[in-house]
Amino acid sequence: MRLSSPAARTAPPSARITRRLALSGSLLLFFFAAPVLAFSAPLTGTPLNDGYYALYNLDFNVAHGHFGQWMSAHPDDCLGSASDAAAYLFNEFNTLGVLDIELFADDNRFQSRTRPPVDPAMKQGFNSRIDQSNRLADAALQHNPGDSNALYCKAVTSGMQADWASLIDRHEYGAFKYSELASKYAKQALAANPTLYDANLAVGIENYMLSLKAAPIRWFLGMAGAGTNKAEGVRLLKLTAERGHYLAPFARLMLAVGELRDGRTQSGKQILIGLSQEFPKNTLYQRQIARLH
Repeated sequence: MRLSSPAARTAPPSARITRRLALSGSLLLFFFAAPVLAFSAPLTGTPLNDGYYALYNLDFNVAHGHFGQWMSAHPDDCLGSASDAAAYLFNEFNTLGVLDIELFADDNRFQSRTRPPVDPAMKQGFNSRIDQSNRLADAALQHNPGDSNALYCKAVTSGMQADWASLIDRHEYGAFKYSELASKYAKQALAANPTLYDANLAVGIENYMLSLKAAPIRWFLGMAGAGTNKAEGVRLLKLTAERGHYLAPFARLMLAVGELRDGRTQSGKQILIGLSQEFPKNTLYQRQIARLH
């Protein structure tokens, strides 16, 4: 989807595994994923859709404008402010180089890169929209504890807070706690509305990442209610890419990265070509395609 202060603290071992969560996802989740065969409906027709389309095109000012239109027309909808927070998050990711696929595909480059300072205005805007979305979601849940949209908003904002804490502030334990919240709210949203396919991303992350832990830890976490099934995690991540909506293009990007990192160059390239055709202003796709043979 954040925010503790910048940290150079040592994180507990349990948090290190979540170091690179992104918009509800870690690239490690997609090492064994297969290419997506069917895609969700295009992002068009409403200010909210248009905002996400601009966001994936890295046109952040336009995205803010569309999300602002949605918030004005739907002042009680927490998804508008959560989506605008995503525009701040992706803008900062783009500035810091976090969104560069090649960067993510090389762990050493990710850790050793020179990073520009965080833009205080960007962080303030992000935090403000996160707070606004949470207030609206909490108000909706007071009225109806089973409000799937409000639960989904809570999942999205928690996931983005995990992303900012991990990838920008480098506060690994904070990222771990936020990612736990994201999975909890996503499960509740899916229980209330199983067709909220975007919410599967957070649950898929939980299953896959926790499946990498040692067997005794997996058993304990399973007894505590956490998902620890790697195959189930991959299934849910593919489901997000195939049947999700706002998060489907991001899931497809992650699938492409997984294909490339696992040596399946041509299948990864085909996903990137599809994304580049859908979002022609996003030069990240074009740069990566040019590197492939």
